[in-house]
Amino acid sequence: MMKQVQKGFTLIELMIVVAIIGILAAIAIPAYSDYQARTKVAAGLAEVAGYKTALELWLNDGNATVTRANLGIPATTANCTMEVVGNNVIQCTIRQAPTQVNNGTINVRRNATTGVWDCFGTGGAADDKYRPKSCANA
Repeated sequence: MMKQVQKGFTLIELMIVVAIIGILAAIAIPAYSDYQARTKVAAGLAEVAGYKTALELWLNDGNATVTRANLGIPATTANCTMEVVGNNVIQCTIRQAPTQVNNGTINVRRNATTGVWDCFGTGGAADDKYRPKSCANA
């Protein structure tokens, strides 16, 4: 009498594999979404911070009114809709991002008296979980 060799997997083995994949996905998907949100906020900060020098030069030349066009800031970039708010805030409204930070803003602000720059966010971009460490003043 020949011994029968098992072929394939049993139902319980397949169910265990599916359960393990489900548990890993339940942990990984939210973590990846948070990672994407942090990346978008950091990219937005990098884009607005690049125009601090242009704003300083504009103000040091004695110009009173600041606009996005004066500083050569594009209306939109890959990560932001850019604006100048007042004469001392460069703002990025985050777009095409995870829902946690989408339409939040990341801003750099120049103190008119001291000339010191700080950073702040609104919406999801104000959350410590998503805001870069270099943007401590929220």
